Amino acid sequence: MSYIPRLKQEYTDRIKAALIEEYGYSNIMQVPKLEKIVISKGVGAAIADKKLVDYAVEELTTISGQKAVATLSKKDIATFKLRKGMPIGARVTLRGTKMYEFLDRLITASLPRVRDFNGIKATGFDGRGNYNLGITEQIIFPEINIDQVKKIGGMDITFVTSAPTDKEAKSLLTELGLPFKKN
Repeated sequence: MSYIPRLKQEYTDRIKAALIEEYGYSNIMQVPKLEKIVISKGVGAAIADKKLVDYAVEELTTISGQKAVATLSKKDIATFKLRKGMPIGARVTLRGTKMYEFLDRLITASLPRVRDFNGIKATGFDGRGNYNLGITEQIIFPEINIDQVKKIGGMDITFVTSAPTDKEAKSLLTELGLPFKKN
């Protein structure tokens, strides 16, 4: 018996049926699913200090459990002293088991550690069934040792779903356990 993450098991057992009942899908393949989670972090100060990108890659690797990569600038911007091809951020794309593991840790351990937390905004949908969540401090993740943090910084987490509409994507993410604000 191979290992199946808790949220993936719950998706197969309960969430699929709930979404079919809510939206009346005629085919099981129409049920929206979470395809990938992309965690990205921009490091604007990396123009002056190249080590900051290495720290960002290291932090994202620790948080996600998968090797992160440095992102490079696409064009020259003279006012920011930015050259094409300079490292200015980090990102990691999670799929499959690691994606469900990260989502589980995000919902159960990390989001409750946010100061004055009362749910995430429901305004981060893009119109195509994907959701963007901004996190202001990376220290909400239990994997990060606060004594080794060089600079407090935020990150963006993008949930890519196969849902055709934002309403269906929100239903899927709510069923998976994301705590949206009641507004």
